[in-house]
Amino acid sequence: MIKAVEKKIDIVEMLHYYWQITSERGKVGEAYIIDVANRPEMKNIYDDEFNEEEVRKVLSCISNKEPLNSQCQKSRKFWNNNMWMLEDLEYTEMMIKPVKTLNLDSIMNKLNTKIENPKYDKLEVLFIPATSEEYLINENKLIINFFRVKPDLYEEGKVSIGDTNFEDFIEEKLIELLSK
Repeated sequence: MIKAVEKKIDIVEMLHYYWQITSERGKVGEAYIIDVANRPEMKNIYDDEFNEEEVRKVLSCISNKEPLNSQCQKSRKFWNNNMWMLEDLEYTEMMIKPVKTLNLDSIMNKLNTKIENPKYDKLEVLFIPATSEEYLINENKLIINFFRVKPDLYEEGKVSIGDTNFEDFIEEKLIELLSK
């Protein structure tokens, strides 16, 4: 039986602050940017070419209004996604709201009725501003790319990831996680 499904949005909240300050032409300190890059949650999206230093470089360039000079495709994508957040803070707020208000209890109850002997009794759903992947699975963690959360502009409260309803997507991917 699954006893808990924990939501982790610390990185989204940290970058929300960064996006607000940067959009107001403020300067975010290098120590804050390094703290974001070094967070344990971020390590889930790092590989040989995209790592703490690349995240630091991208966020510093944006904060300092400098061009990004990187050959790393993932760094350029991360830069592009962060610039997109700065362009329309109202839309960014629409993306953050469903993540903050998400209650995973009903999903946990559904999982407990669908899966008899789950591999894990505690699951984590992490929202991380990533590069191009929609989601990743790492042991008991479902890592969702925050940049893929899409609120509907015409229907309030309707949110999706890809073509799938937000909560249905999370449920599907947690089932996949438990099936691995």
